[in-house]
Amino acid sequence: MQSTVSILGATGSIGESAADILERDRRLGAGARFRVRAVTAGTKVAELAAVARRLGAEMAVIRDVGSYRALKEALAGTGIDVAAGEEAVCEAAALPVDRLISAIVGAAGVAPTAAGIRAGNDVALANKECLICAGAAFMALARQMGVRILPVDSEHNAIHQLLAGHDPAAIDKLVLTASGGPFRARSAADLARVTVEEALCHPTWSMGPKITIDSATLMNKGLELIEAHHLFAFPPEQLDVLIHPQSKVHAFIVFRDGSWHGELGAPDMRRPIAYCLNWPERAETATSHLDLAEIGTLSFEKPDMQRFPALRIAREALARGGGSTTVLNAANEVAVAGFLGRQISFMAIPALVEEVLEAADRAGLLHEPESVETALALDGRARQLAKLRLTEAA
Repeated sequence: MQSTVSILGATGSIGESAADILERDRRLGAGARFRVRAVTAGTKVAELAAVARRLGAEMAVIRDVGSYRALKEALAGTGIDVAAGEEAVCEAAALPVDRLISAIVGAAGVAPTAAGIRAGNDVALANKECLICAGAAFMALARQMGVRILPVDSEHNAIHQLLAGHDPAAIDKLVLTASGGPFRARSAADLARVTVEEALCHPTWSMGPKITIDSATLMNKGLELIEAHHLFAFPPEQLDVLIHPQSKVHAFIVFRDGSWHGELGAPDMRRPIAYCLNWPERAETATSHLDLAEIGTLSFEKPDMQRFPALRIAREALARGGGSTTVLNAANEVAVAGFLGRQISFMAIPALVEEVLEAADRAGLLHEPESVETALALDGRARQLAKLRLTEAA
């Protein structure tokens, strides 16, 4: 029997990797394991139409209402249903499926993913903001609906595998690894002069611009600590980070008896995506396999929070709790967009985030969001604060 799948954010880097897996599966014909119900995108009409055709999707939805006619024309004669608008994206997410791949970048992915959960769909989660912006409310909703959240991020996917069959009480800590980004060895003085082009050149992973900049500042690892807290219900003091430039070990769990267990694999997002699609089974993927003898050496080091204050700021927001991580995420999105738009410098990103957190605290905004909707409202307020600060700094 075929499993049904929908992809939210089908034209982004995660969506493209998922589409590659599903397209390869579709070539099996009658032996295919998956059937695609819906694919969505924000504004990329041609790319969305192409992936809908490749996967034989039942429906294609574009968030930009003004792109409806262009998408309708691009898919004319295919029999693929077409819709547009944010509400239509949420409706597509609510179509009954065995796996909903949540790969929309940013807070725009929170409402559609929540709609999918309310419909009872198990989620392969690649959207960080669901957990960083609305983590407590999001996980409570998943528990209420009896929905499984399977993490796509390589680090959390690794922990999901490592925790299987183990009593959490036997575990001392969870350790996420980080490549260190392109500036791991740069001095503080050099970091002040980083260009957009340099920051977009990640040494290991091929990702979208937002997450690539987050990796360069190490904010990405701070955001992942917040995700791990919500996904696995471990307190902040039991979460840690190690810099691992080779990106072959994705995470460790450390037992109370001192044993370390790690998950290794090639740095290819198709591997954790395939794990989520096939879970609890495992299936062969097109990714390369590790040759440890060829790699030879795996190295690890502690992150430098003086040169990379974004990680410190994220850890402090996690420890504080309440709405701090919602504000952190919103301010970071605005700051990264400002850097990519050449309005602020690289090191101004964490500085702006910290200033917005302080402003939100003074305004009494750092209370715990009671629901996904109140989290999104706080996200909007934090963005207003961040955009005002960005205008002042530019």
